[in-house]
Amino acid sequence: MELDQLAVLEAARDRSPAVRAVDESSWPGVADPEALRAQLLDWLSQYANAGTRRTYAYALGLPISWVDPADSPPRPGPPAAAPGPLHDLAWFRWCARRALDPRDATAAHVKAWLHALDAAGAQRRTRQRMLSTLSALYGHLAETGVVAANPAALNRARLGLSSSARDASPTVRLTAEQLKALLMAAARLPYSRSPRLARLYALRAVAVVALLTLGLRISEVVGLDRDDLYRTGGDDVLRVLGKGGLHREVYVTDLVREALAAYLTERDRLAGTAVPARRGRTTSGATPMIATRDGGRCSRVDLYTLLRRIAAHAGPALDGVADRVHPHALRHAYVTIALEQDARIQHVQADVGHATIATTQHYDRGRRTRESTAADLVAAAIAAAPDPDQSHFTEPAPTSQEAGPV
Repeated sequence: MELDQLAVLEAARDRSPAVRAVDESSWPGVADPEALRAQLLDWLSQYANAGTRRTYAYALGLPISWVDPADSPPRPGPPAAAPGPLHDLAWFRWCARRALDPRDATAAHVKAWLHALDAAGAQRRTRQRMLSTLSALYGHLAETGVVAANPAALNRARLGLSSSARDASPTVRLTAEQLKALLMAAARLPYSRSPRLARLYALRAVAVVALLTLGLRISEVVGLDRDDLYRTGGDDVLRVLGKGGLHREVYVTDLVREALAAYLTERDRLAGTAVPARRGRTTSGATPMIATRDGGRCSRVDLYTLLRRIAAHAGPALDGVADRVHPHALRHAYVTIALEQDARIQHVQADVGHATIATTQHYDRGRRTRESTAADLVAAAIAAAPDPDQSHFTEPAPTSQEAGPV
């Protein structure tokens, strides 16, 4: 499973002395910043998914204002996250501290940067991904003649970063019973500071968890619009924009269908929609499927924070793992539960959109049917899981964290 690079960077543990921060006012410390920005935008523009562009830019330490073309309409971004322990070791910040124009970097510089990451406690998986991102950037710059060669094209085996050198996944393994506990906790999540919107927020929390039980990436959930839900071949499906700008159809389970219907109906009622949209269709265009209280699109940070709150209220079923629950853990759970239910691995790969699996590449839409998805098996396992002990669910007094539901 691939982990979100943004989450990996922010979650890495720092075991190194403090590093002097970069003076952001003079960043990136090159003579022609606008030319550099144009070159980087030329590379980033190859990726159709805005979330992918932002993740790569974040991993490299680029300003968020450099991610999208200057003439593109403004895009609401996630709230600024607190700098993580590797913040100043992102490649462009590392270069700026050394007054090094990134276009003059050599293989020796890249290896020194990797050693600095290692000394700072960056795990092997983190360094693998950061080097891969850097290599993709310099590969493009070499192809376009900006640099003479790719300084990140290193012998990864010697660095202990080959694709076969993988640490065991740190992702917590969630069971069907634990997924059910998350769904129940979402429905009971207290919103005492917004009583008028309490029902809407609870229904939205259930809808978010339900969507994640389909094995979707958090960026895919955030990017869903209401008109991405429709019927085809007699079934309800979601048109999901995945990595590489590729769309795939994800079959909707009864669990997800009911959760979305309840949430969207309540949302329309509060918004005063005159005529409720027909199930699965809307004329509202690019209206977010999961919205903030103002109707805007939620960010990944919003939903990550929401899921953590849900896990904290999920009772004994999540004891010992609540603080390790994140969106990717539910994606991981989809795959493991599906395989435990004897789903065909090719179906699971197609469900979650693993483009790196050869068999998935040949799984075109014409071969996708209700029988070629594991979604119903996963939903059935969740439904069959024993209910958590209700007596252990508590509703603590509201805290300052409850004051700001998005």
